[in-house]
Amino acid sequence: MSKLTDRISYLQGLAEGMKLNPDKDSHRLILEILNVLGEVGDAYEALSEAHEELSEYVESIDEDLADLEDELLDDEEDGEEDEDEGDEESSEILYECPHCHTEIEIDPEDVDFDEDATCPACGGELFPELPDDAEAEDEDDSEAESLADESED
Repeated sequence: MSKLTDRISYLQGLAEGMKLNPDKDSHRLILEILNVLGEVGDAYEALSEAHEELSEYVESIDEDLADLEDELLDDEEDGEEDEDEGDEESSEILYECPHCHTEIEIDPEDVDFDEDATCPACGGELFPELPDDAEAEDEDDSEAESLADESED
């Protein structure tokens, strides 16, 4: 029992020892307060036990999760070692220079598309910016093509 339920039991014992008369209004009030207090104490005990069970359950889940994380991290580390040892696939792509039409191998991870990249063959800009008018025309052309395709169906 907790301190709270022990104190409630003590108060109820005092009330019995005082031989309070339930027919008197003031005594009836005190007895009812003690009864409600007893119910609160019982509810507190039940809640405390449920909380303890839940805490143990959460702790168990936490331990299982930690084991699972360790297992997954070990697997990932093993997988990374395997990737390093094996042949790495090239992420390079072939790109044709818009000026001299020379094919150049480019690794997209190494290219900063915001900066000017130049063709090693002709020195021209590899990724020229389209003028706003050209972008609008391209969009209009693609919209017209999709409308024409829809009307044919």
